[in-house]
Amino acid sequence: MILQSTIDAVNQRTDIVEVIGQFLQLKRRGINYLANCPFHNERTPSFNVNPARGIFKCFGCGKGGNAVTFVQEYEKLNYPEAIKWLADFYKIPIEETERSQEQLAQQQAEEGLRVVAEFAAGWFAETLQTTEEGQAIGLSYYKHRGIRTEAIETFRLGYCPESGHALYDAAVAKGYKTQLLEQLGLVRNRDGRYYDVYRGRVVFPIQGMTGRVIGFGARLLKANDRAPKYINSPENELYHKSRTLYGLYQARSAIGRVDECLLVEGYTDVISLHQSGVENVVASSGTSLTEEQLQLIGRLTKNVTILYDGDAAGIKAALRGLDMALESGFNVQLVLLPEGADPDSFVQAKGTDAFRTFIVENKRDVIGFRLEAGLKEAGNDPVLRSKLANEIAQSISRFTRPEDFTLRDHYLKTAATGLNVDMEGLNTLVNKHIRERIEGDDRKKNVVQTAQPIPEAAPVPSEATGQASTSQTAEEAQEWKLIGILLEHGGELAEETFTTAQVIEDRVDPELIVSPQVRQLFDEYLAAYRQRGGAPDLRAFVNHADPVLRQKVAGLLHPNDIVSVNWEEKYGIFIQQGPQRIPMEVESCLQYFELKKLKNMETILLQMLEGTTDLQTILETQAAYMQLKKEEKEIMQRHGTVILKTGL
Repeated sequence: MILQSTIDAVNQRTDIVEVIGQFLQLKRRGINYLANCPFHNERTPSFNVNPARGIFKCFGCGKGGNAVTFVQEYEKLNYPEAIKWLADFYKIPIEETERSQEQLAQQQAEEGLRVVAEFAAGWFAETLQTTEEGQAIGLSYYKHRGIRTEAIETFRLGYCPESGHALYDAAVAKGYKTQLLEQLGLVRNRDGRYYDVYRGRVVFPIQGMTGRVIGFGARLLKANDRAPKYINSPENELYHKSRTLYGLYQARSAIGRVDECLLVEGYTDVISLHQSGVENVVASSGTSLTEEQLQLIGRLTKNVTILYDGDAAGIKAALRGLDMALESGFNVQLVLLPEGADPDSFVQAKGTDAFRTFIVENKRDVIGFRLEAGLKEAGNDPVLRSKLANEIAQSISRFTRPEDFTLRDHYLKTAATGLNVDMEGLNTLVNKHIRERIEGDDRKKNVVQTAQPIPEAAPVPSEATGQASTSQTAEEAQEWKLIGILLEHGGELAEETFTTAQVIEDRVDPELIVSPQVRQLFDEYLAAYRQRGGAPDLRAFVNHADPVLRQKVAGLLHPNDIVSVNWEEKYGIFIQQGPQRIPMEVESCLQYFELKKLKNMETILLQMLEGTTDLQTILETQAAYMQLKKEEKEIMQRHGTVILKTGL
């Protein structure tokens, strides 16, 4: 297990903006940062990062937490793995307790494929650098391709020897399961014996966004008509080709910095451009753009420039998947390199400056590119030109956002002129495609809605936002509000010489708290307050060991402050804003619990009345009951409306 001192060091060193900025393009908004949420599809940013408190919160899907939580959610790691990732990122030594054989076996079971993939990548790299065969064949190939030592280390390049089972033998000797090696596509069984799939090949490890190896690509170096030149890892729990972009881990910072992603086809294209100083480049590994790949890019930038070889195959590859990118709001441009050239050969022959200049001067928008390429192929054939007009109209129909109106009008005019067709007719065709897509989406929604169960009760609206909350009851919301007040204002003076935390401890009966999670945080906060003699460090709660409580705390400390105008205009309810709202919120919360206590006592008295026939007892109980009702009425008159916050 990782020692608590290491976890504390990681939490204290971690800068949440720096960490999340490795994955998302953050834009400053006041004291916070804003981005499109990586955990659900959205066009309007609702993902907020608060650097002062070290927390994030998405008001679209509800996810929230600290930097550890983000790494866990984003890369699907468990808590120890996320801590190790951050420790590695900040070069913090990891101290662990001595582990038994059982614990080691458990760790292997948890990490499974990840552990084996990391081992294989390290073994391939070591074989390349330290063995005679690796240096003579693998390293010679990389140098022949112009790949320098720094790039070899950055991309963790390796080599698998020709012996047939060297990797398998090394992995088995380390205790790794053959089943995991097979799942990763590293070994294969033939006639009862296992052999290395990548034997005699240079190996390109494929890394996820956190740098961990998730798969491999390998190139054969000797001519062999019976074996494919390139092979990749099979689909498994770690590696999904449609969700992967080679080089994204190395390119993520540069993409966000220059606000543009260059997309190429091959591994060596990425490596060659990266070592030449063009670092904002990734490869689709020969596939057309997928929705998952666009989501990966979209977290960093909305500007994509696709570079392909200037041949027929390259043109067709460049056109696949672009309509989806346009519909997702990407600014897509294309560059066809001179025939016979690829990004690798071009930058090595011409140099970085000439490469950059060529890209800038030869960028074409999607519609213009499709039109030019299509007209060359169609010539004067009316059938092919009609087909091209329909394809162009379908692409233009993807520009449906209000802000794209001018761009759509420009493309309509350009396409109508190039195709020599009536602009109104082309616009009619565009609208037809839009209508068909909307109708198709509506049919899908109807199917989904039909399958949904009818809710048993309507959700209660939040007075803070005017939106429905289905995740918690009004009682739970008020209890979480109590924790929010403690975290936000526990150390502030509330009554002369008493702080908010002291007043709450004096006036709130903890036995009235129903939620066990709220009760846990309530007790932990007040215990820490008493021990410290003042408000405890919020980091203890932001970095709480319980991941559920971490997310709750993030929501409490990062509330959505948008207040619906309907509450004042439609319902006549005014919600105080700013610092002057704090005393009212504190008093509202305290009076809620006082009212709850009165209600409980009233219930007890009513039960006593039902269970007695003694006149004296009845009179005394009735008097006590009326006194409670009087106190209840005074509280209600003194405060008016009890503020209730939901949707934490």
